[in-house]
Amino acid sequence: MKLPKLILTDIDGVWTDGGMYYDQSGNEWKKFNTSDSAGVLFCKKAGIPVGIITGENTEIVKRRAEKLKINILHQGISDKLTTAKKICQELHISLDDVAYIGDDIGDLELLVHVGISAAPNNAPQYIKNKVDFVTSKNGGEGAFREFVETILGDEFIMNFLNQQ
Repeated sequence: MKLPKLILTDIDGVWTDGGMYYDQSGNEWKKFNTSDSAGVLFCKKAGIPVGIITGENTEIVKRRAEKLKINILHQGISDKLTTAKKICQELHISLDDVAYIGDDIGDLELLVHVGISAAPNNAPQYIKNKVDFVTSKNGGEGAFREFVETILGDEFIMNFLNQQ
């Protein structure tokens, strides 16, 4: 598999279980699996930027991106394909150079136009039918990390671990 020049990801349903949690005061909560942060670390080690394109617009996702030093963050996006094309223009790459993982209808158009596409195991079947591969993990259970490890390959991961 040819390594991508950019890895893009949805958040809800990929990095989270897709649940929306609210307390009595109306505060929203999301549960992230810390395993996915290793996926970001592996990308950085491989020199591949990571970007988030999500339909939601929350301070929670902004804080998660800042913590992981993800500089490409687009929230509140309904047309993810157009946004990805703009990112590609800025980076002087094509959609064929992009890997993307998403889980639902809002991701479908982008999933079918990138070089490498994936969906978490718990995505709807009609999404899984359109992607290059389906992770064994569900969204919110380390699906992003598995996506990255699959792309980079066992040899890269073993070399990374041996350097630690």
